[in-house]
Amino acid sequence: MKIICIFLTFLITVSCGPSVSEKKRREIAERKRECYLVRGVCKTKCNTWEYIHNYCNVEPCCVLRDYQKPVMTTAAYTDKNFTDFTI
Repeated sequence: MKIICIFLTFLITVSCGPSVSEKKRREIAERKRECYLVRGVCKTKCNTWEYIHNYCNVEPCCVLRDYQKPVMTTAAYTDKNFTDFTI
């Protein structure tokens, strides 16, 4: 009798859980939401100025690369051994 109760409890617990397709749909929706949060778009192919963040379902999430200004360094002028010009 205990075995039947355990089996019925297990059967009811498994049948009430989300199905595999529901988990997959939820995962795809979460990936698309994450793509939109990083200002990306789910496309079939990314352009050269975009990078792939993750995959929405089958298509990649394309995010624009940020333009970064080149940093000018003045290491030669801030050297500790460099002093005023002498003539």
